[in-house]
Amino acid sequence: MASDTPPPGLERITALPSWLLGRASARGHRLVAEAFAQEGMRMAHHAVLTAVAALGPVSQAELGRTVKIDPKDMVAVVNELQQEGLVTRTPDPADRRKNAITVSAAGRRRLRRLEALGDAANDTLLAPLDAHEREQLTALLARVVHGAEGPEASEGESAATG
Repeated sequence: MASDTPPPGLERITALPSWLLGRASARGHRLVAEAFAQEGMRMAHHAVLTAVAALGPVSQAELGRTVKIDPKDMVAVVNELQQEGLVTRTPDPADRRKNAITVSAAGRRRLRRLEALGDAANDTLLAPLDAHEREQLTALLARVVHGAEGPEASEGESAATG
């Protein structure tokens, strides 16, 4: 951003919460994407690794539903993670027609590095704020995202974007 002063006539639109949230989101995505690129990863890789680590052996279909990634895209992400040795696919003991995805030791190490890079990117994003303001902003954004209905209200959002 070259200037903090909006162009003449755009003062109203650039002061709207939706505009500001969009700009903050774009900056946050850019910072996190650049950080993850240092590890050769994308945000979708991080979301899938996080979910697999949390859920344990999980079917690819369940994984896609959990992180809100289209099944076609999920195949590509899991293939990429498997090629890197970060996850394994084994036949699901409950249903041999399905694969169970499991995070490997290398995947857990990569996930820790991605978390550190993501934390650093978010620190950069929120650098203008003190610790109390960061907590307050996070709480307010959670309320905006989840609305009055709670976290379930935002199920249409993708975990891979953030």
